[in-house]
Amino acid sequence: MSLIDWLFDAQLQIGTQTILWREIIGNVFGILSAIGGMRRKVWAWPVGILGNALLFTVFLGAVFGTPNPVNLLGQASRQIMFIVVSVYGWVQWSRSRSAGTVAVAPHWASNRARIGLGLGLVAGTLILTPIFRALGSFEPVWADAWIFTGSLLATYGMARGWTEFWLIWVAVDIVGVPLLISAGYYASAILYLFYGAFTITGFVIWSRLQRRQALLAVAPV
Repeated sequence: MSLIDWLFDAQLQIGTQTILWREIIGNVFGILSAIGGMRRKVWAWPVGILGNALLFTVFLGAVFGTPNPVNLLGQASRQIMFIVVSVYGWVQWSRSRSAGTVAVAPHWASNRARIGLGLGLVAGTLILTPIFRALGSFEPVWADAWIFTGSLLATYGMARGWTEFWLIWVAVDIVGVPLLISAGYYASAILYLFYGAFTITGFVIWSRLQRRQALLAVAPV
């Protein structure tokens, strides 16, 4: 059996629940990517892309004939979005490294950017909800649209070095956990709980880095 065959067929049975190993492995890659992002490591981006590729097949359960025949179109399509935006972030951070500086210097987004993030989250959810519903996504569809939009904005914010991106992830996780549980994606729901605590930690760490950078900037030479 090839590695690809194993990834598609391997399952973990817990009581009456069947969990795909690629759902677990994909989320582990996601955790590693989040750790790398918190530490501002360039390798966070390619590691995240590997996890996205695996989770794309997981959230199209009805398409790929998995034990959980539920399509979460927002969750699946956001994996493609992650890959695209991650390539952008990978390039941005790599350029900074090549210039001899840190991959990214955490900083607050401008007020204009913050307003754009808030309006973008609401507008994206409103626009995508009827689209995902027409395509047959799992109810409540607005939650799927919220997760997709928030994930897009958070990933873009990470690429730009905006500390607020961690808070957007918190908003995504709050909606994501109950949706994943109701859809039967228990491994992802458990890991979303972990992500929630992790994103708060990441926000605190990046905030401290900002303060440290500000103190160094005003310190006498």
